[in-house]
Amino acid sequence: MDQDTPEEVLADFKERRLGAWGLLQIAAGTGLAAYGVWVGLLMPGFRRVPLKLQVPYLPASRQQVRNVMTLLKGRSGGIVDLGSGDGRIVLEAYKQGFRPAVGYELNPWLIRLSSVHAWRAGHYGKVSYLRQDLWKVSLAEYKNVTVFLAPSVLPLLQEKLLAELPEDALVVSGRFPFPEWEPCRVEGEGVDRAWAYLVRECRGQRAAPRPPAAETTFLG
Repeated sequence: MDQDTPEEVLADFKERRLGAWGLLQIAAGTGLAAYGVWVGLLMPGFRRVPLKLQVPYLPASRQQVRNVMTLLKGRSGGIVDLGSGDGRIVLEAYKQGFRPAVGYELNPWLIRLSSVHAWRAGHYGKVSYLRQDLWKVSLAEYKNVTVFLAPSVLPLLQEKLLAELPEDALVVSGRFPFPEWEPCRVEGEGVDRAWAYLVRECRGQRAAPRPPAAETTFLG
């Protein structure tokens, strides 16, 4: 029997509703792992986004997820994860009682992987993973927002969040802080650190005038 081509292997995976683990097994047996990771996890979606807004996929660690959930403790209502990757933040938020729990992700293979995780946890169909560009959707209905994004996009994202989120919204950023916001809480250390921001306070920080620079006197 002829060996399947990479395109045939990936096409077979696409036709399966919840067959992500099947792809990994096939890739391991045929030597297509590297090719499959690139084609399946990195390329889709990137072509649709300007280079400066592209964010590489890097899954959150268990400790990072715990830190995010700690910062969200006491909150309720809906939650959205921007660039939801394999869906673990959305899934854990649902387990913690957030309704609805939604993730926006451009990569179709990561959305499928998210569905696998939800199915294995018994929550398939209860959480939502939507293939939409986070820069083009309205966030006005969300009071809880989580992000695990690259530092290069955070300055642009903070402008969108300030323009669209309600006053009592809370934003939690993992791995990297927003460059111009003062967090209300910080959880964790090193790469697992997460920062929480109240939108009301961030708007106040933006409106507050900065003190004038002190004059320097030179003595002769």
